[in-house]
Amino acid sequence: MKNSISFSSTMDNISLVENFIDTFSAKYDVNADLYGNISISTIEAVTNAIIHGNKEISSKMVNVSFELEDKLLTVTVSDQGEGFDYNNLPDPTAKENIEKTNGRGIFLIRQLSDGLEFFNNGSELVIKFKL
Repeated sequence: MKNSISFSSTMDNISLVENFIDTFSAKYDVNADLYGNISISTIEAVTNAIIHGNKEISSKMVNVSFELEDKLLTVTVSDQGEGFDYNNLPDPTAKENIEKTNGRGIFLIRQLSDGLEFFNNGSELVIKFKL
């Protein structure tokens, strides 16, 4: 089963994503720990799409889809930006980065999910969770 939403690139629309996650999690009885991982990962990916991908240009869209198949949840987040070099991200746990207030999103997603893939030069993330 696949569900998706699209919305303009404004931070106000994060609440749409939160509601989307809540509805999906309730429908499929997702446990609290996994709910937290899905929520944090998806919101981090959407925040990156809005701020870094689409540069908060409200005419650009962010797309989020949830697909559940054989107890594997696939969350896809895509934006209309140019992408980024996902192979050369600074390590947020390195001494020179530890006190920075940003740069942890992809790191968190990798830690909280069961898989992360990048497509379209990094403008599309596919995050996987085993239910």
